[in-house]
Amino acid sequence: MTTATSLYGQSLYDLAAEEGLTEEILKQMEAVDDIFKANPDYITLLLEPSIPRRERLGLLEEAFKNQLHPYMLNYLMILLENSLLRGYSASYRTYRTSYNKDHGIAEATVTSAIELTKAQTESLTSKLEQISGKKIVLKQKVDSAVLGGLRVEIEGKLLDGTVMGRLTDLRKKVSETVL
Repeated sequence: MTTATSLYGQSLYDLAAEEGLTEEILKQMEAVDDIFKANPDYITLLLEPSIPRRERLGLLEEAFKNQLHPYMLNYLMILLENSLLRGYSASYRTYRTSYNKDHGIAEATVTSAIELTKAQTESLTSKLEQISGKKIVLKQKVDSAVLGGLRVEIEGKLLDGTVMGRLTDLRKKVSETVL
């Protein structure tokens, strides 16, 4: 299902790019993803086979008709008709990945023992933008297991400057030396 929904997500991106609507559709996809994550029972309702297809499509249209661009609403209806609505998040990720690639954006996740201040976040974002040459969208995670320092994941690379990471490296080197 993920492959099919990813293909649909890429197709929507291609259409939006042709029409100059990539940013508008991205914002709407994000909002719909948030709604679906907050209300998983709604997707279950929309996919309930005992409810006639026309009625399910009507529920979807009624919920979103004045809030979404017609392309986006039609996209949701196509996913519903093909029983792919559960894979919506995968299609959203595919769309966002294509958008980021075309706009020179990289997503990064920073993990720290405590939440970073605004100044620290801005400084880190600036440094990552210098390193990558791209605009950075930074997400924060707090994990007390890192003890201190930062772990940054960006474009499939891991930059581990945490105390826990250093202890793990040290433990590995000691065990290699002993053996």
